Amino acid sequence: MGQHLSDGTDKMKSSLVAFAVALQVWPCGVQAQSADRPAVIELYTSQGCSSCPPADALLAQLADRNDVIALALHVDYWDYIGWKDTFGDARFTARQKAYARAAGEHMVYTPQMIVNGRASLVGGDGADLAEVLAPVGDASAPDLSLSRSGDKLQIRATATAPLPAGTVVQLVRYIPSAAVAVDRGENAGRTITYTHVVQSWSVVGKWDGTAPLSLMVPAEGDQPAVVLIQAPGPGPILAAAEVR
Repeated sequence: MGQHLSDGTDKMKSSLVAFAVALQVWPCGVQAQSADRPAVIELYTSQGCSSCPPADALLAQLADRNDVIALALHVDYWDYIGWKDTFGDARFTARQKAYARAAGEHMVYTPQMIVNGRASLVGGDGADLAEVLAPVGDASAPDLSLSRSGDKLQIRATATAPLPAGTVVQLVRYIPSAAVAVDRGENAGRTITYTHVVQSWSVVGKWDGTAPLSLMVPAEGDQPAVVLIQAPGPGPILAAAEVR
């Protein structure tokens, strides 16, 4: 796992270019997400992957939208080629593999974007922008709100219908931006700026939607905080919110 298919890199680059072009014309041709139901984009990336910098840059561009929550998860399976990713975490590799198993896939690769826990933007998959940035949930999706006071985060949510059994409430913390000088591996000699670099991802509760949710959780420091309500699997992200 973790290897590029030799004929997949060019397809992936073409897909990312098409995605970027579509993004530029999106307001004219595709209904945007609403800011209160943002699209969650998980980018699985690595400092040791030569195909990743264009995707890293695209994520930074997408993150400028107020209807997108961008999260970069650095995996560790490229470390063997000579450069240990300074943000790499085996837990993020495990999450990517869990998505692959849920989708019936047999390998993982970088870069890969997973949107709202279901749509996947990979080399040559042909997903158009409307599909990739599908709305989170529907009219019956949970309403989620966050408020921060000091080192505490208040999470509140309501649902109009029961949620799938095993639905989890997750807290994600990330670094907004960091420049890394890569000395070895496929990106040797480059200084790359990474954005929305996830530092921690934890389950803070479970919720079945039958009663309003109210959680107070620790949120020390000044890193932005993201809360996701996600069906098991990992499955679709049913609701998401962010405080900075």
